[in-house]
Amino acid sequence: MSTIGDTFRKGIALLHAVANPVVESKILLITATGLSDVEILGSPGRKISAAQEKRFFRLVGKRLAGSPLAHLTGKKEFWSLPFRIVPGVLIPRPETELIVETVLSISPDPEVTIVDIGTGSGNIAVALTKELPRARIIATDISVKALAVAAHNARQNSVDNITFKRGSLFSPLRQLKLEGRCGFIVSNPPYVSAGDWAILPAEVRDHEPKRALLGGESGLEFIGRLVRGSLTYLKPGGALVFEIGHGQAKAALALFDRRWTAIGVSPDLRGIPRVIKAVKA
Repeated sequence: MSTIGDTFRKGIALLHAVANPVVESKILLITATGLSDVEILGSPGRKISAAQEKRFFRLVGKRLAGSPLAHLTGKKEFWSLPFRIVPGVLIPRPETELIVETVLSISPDPEVTIVDIGTGSGNIAVALTKELPRARIIATDISVKALAVAAHNARQNSVDNITFKRGSLFSPLRQLKLEGRCGFIVSNPPYVSAGDWAILPAEVRDHEPKRALLGGESGLEFIGRLVRGSLTYLKPGGALVFEIGHGQAKAALALFDRRWTAIGVSPDLRGIPRVIKAVKA
């Protein structure tokens, strides 16, 4: 039988081409063995079973073949909360936390109605519910699988007051008769252009849901519909908050007309314009 330390080091060597081989080797070893972070790092001489070792190297092989780390571990952290992740549901990114930060920075009414369009794993909706436990939050998605995962993540994080609705864009809002009643509409919409899709890393292009990423020829097709349709459902003073891609700020801002005010763009930690906020006049 091999030791934890030997297996860990072999994993690092094999994963040398990924961004952080030390971290990923540790995460995959935790996944393969069920041991904790402390046990992995604090007991390098501890033996692991042949089955655990085989499982580890199988995971390393899948990672080298392009499988996202979150698909191999089945989880991803967002807003310091754990989220279950499965293939077919978009993996949350750290920059999307800026949507949550933007909503909270506006100091909303504690009982505000918030709609999360295209909720995916439910990460935005769950994070907002944790911060605004008295808010009414509706999370929508066209994918049955995504809604099932989102509902699981709500339960996992002890959240029981999110309403999950299936449908495309604004159809669930029409069913709920939310015209003029929403304090916030938030979304991490599909915004990858057709040109950018072709050059996305294979890890993303081949393993994550195209429908959740591709935003038409320019990348702004869904965003344009989001901006236009939100006017029907936001109350006066309500805000639309959504994520955009690299280089899209100017074109996205041009979608707003005089019916909007207090329009602004916030950069992510790399300084890239990432989240747009606009208030219905």
